Amino acid sequence: MKKFVKYSLYGLTYVVIIFFLAVMFIVTAKADLIEPNNRIEPYQVVKIQLTGLMNNDAPNINSGIEQTWKFAHPTNKKYTGPLPKFISLLNSESYKMLLNHLESEIIKVFKSSSRYGFEVTILAKNKSYYKFQWVVEKYYEQGPLKDCWLTTSVSTPVSLGSSI
Repeated sequence: MKKFVKYSLYGLTYVVIIFFLAVMFIVTAKADLIEPNNRIEPYQVVKIQLTGLMNNDAPNINSGIEQTWKFAHPTNKKYTGPLPKFISLLNSESYKMLLNHLESEIIKVFKSSSRYGFEVTILAKNKSYYKFQWVVEKYYEQGPLKDCWLTTSVSTPVSLGSSI
């Protein structure tokens, strides 16, 4: 009988540990998204967004789009709608080449104290290159986004042709 109790406790301990690890995995999977803060520079904002879009479905489906959404300026969000509408927009013909692209290059084309412009070139999954104009602005309103750099616009893509 003592062995039964002893092994039952081992089994219960094992189940509790597995449950704890499963909960921690679920919690940390969501924690992979970077939140805007005033220490993130304009170039880094674009890099964070592109990295998210490059790995769109890791760790979760559309987490790259959600990461990009977190760094969208509130003014931009007024035009692109809530997150579900933004997900639809990025899955549309106009922007789907950004999803799971193979590589990207970011070049600063202008800067001021409150606004930066970047030329972004990506190599899409279909082995074609596309160019975008990406504009990032500092947010000055009170609240958690104060003094954060956020994306105000992304142009429609210009096709540069195939890499093959």
